[in-house]
Amino acid sequence: MDLKNIAGGKLSPESIRGDSRVQLIGGSAVFLVVLAVVLLLTLTNCGGADGGAGRQRTDDDAKGPSKAVLSVSPKDGADGVGTNGKLKVSAARGKLVSVEVEGPEGEKVKGKVSKGGTAWEPASHLATHTKYTVRARARDSEGRVAAKHTRFTTLTPRSTFIGRFTPEDGDKVGVGMPVSINFDHPVKDRDAVEKAISVTADPEVDVQGHWFGDSRLDFRPEEYWEAGTKVSLALNLDGVEGVDGVYGTQHKTVGFTIGRRQVSVADAKSKKLTVTKDGKKIKTYGLTSGSPEHPTYNGRMVISERHRVTRMDGNTVGFGRKEEAGGYDIKDVPHAMRLSSSGTFIHGNYWLPQSSFGQVNASHGCVGLFDVKGGGSKTTPGAWFFAHSMIGDVVEIKNSKDKTIQPDNGLNGWNMDWDKWTADQ
Repeated sequence: MDLKNIAGGKLSPESIRGDSRVQLIGGSAVFLVVLAVVLLLTLTNCGGADGGAGRQRTDDDAKGPSKAVLSVSPKDGADGVGTNGKLKVSAARGKLVSVEVEGPEGEKVKGKVSKGGTAWEPASHLATHTKYTVRARARDSEGRVAAKHTRFTTLTPRSTFIGRFTPEDGDKVGVGMPVSINFDHPVKDRDAVEKAISVTADPEVDVQGHWFGDSRLDFRPEEYWEAGTKVSLALNLDGVEGVDGVYGTQHKTVGFTIGRRQVSVADAKSKKLTVTKDGKKIKTYGLTSGSPEHPTYNGRMVISERHRVTRMDGNTVGFGRKEEAGGYDIKDVPHAMRLSSSGTFIHGNYWLPQSSFGQVNASHGCVGLFDVKGGGSKTTPGAWFFAHSMIGDVVEIKNSKDKTIQPDNGLNGWNMDWDKWTADQ
């Protein structure tokens, strides 16, 4: 009799009875014994000795539990956790396989592994008032894996700060436009704040920040931007402790574009304004600059405001309003563009005769171009220059009897050499 056929269920009782090698013992009784053997063989082949239908034993089952010990700080369920230096993951008697930390919306926290794969910390600070989930895995020397899953919530600050920035998202600006950020609270930890801010450019160029005091941080490249450059400002200030107990709240990215390259030179000696666009001189106009008593600053200045018509009040810059005492109060100055925080403008001038422009310096420190009252003309030098200028354009003033403007007086950091701009402060 073929036992393989029996085990495979291929023999019937009739075939068994017909086999001369099988002795019948009570006929049906022999068939029942053989059937029992077949069933036993079948069960053994399918399920194993323990009868676990379809279950495969794993390597970890065979090896036992992992000897790796995972530690996560802060502890599971912790609240009010600091945003910097508090999150740590480590492995003893093993090495980390993976560490995943994410916020409530699934946002991932990047980190770095150190100490030969036994320690992990986030690459930067965490956000305030945020619940984080930590999933960590480590493997011991036998390849067995241990896992840990925890949650914690960061602190809610009692005092916060923000940075007001220029230019705005989507702006198109001139080649001299820096990124300027003014904080509404003095910053003590400048390194932490500056580290949380990045300014990048396409095409790529080295962009560096410089602090003017404790509340202002400007960024610029070594030379004027190239026309067409796309600049991105990323503020990752949420969770940064700028001063003891005062945390940033912003987490946003804005972008702006550099327009055509226009740089104008105002020569106080020749009394001429020369406008150069994309390397070509396109206009020359006569001007009037500061008088010998009130000369105009020298230096590279960036247009930071534009007003079709504005009031200029001598009281705001220390000259007073009485004309006979050397003051002024002109309520309708046309086509005015600010060059400094202290009150230097390049603007249209209708109160001097047209013949004065290019011949005499007679202002209180501004650069004037001939214009008409009300600013309604489109053809006067003042109107033309206003129409063809944008925020961020550069006006370089030279050959004046005054000193060079301070780099923090307006958006005029170009008046500081690169070595000093990038030096530790």
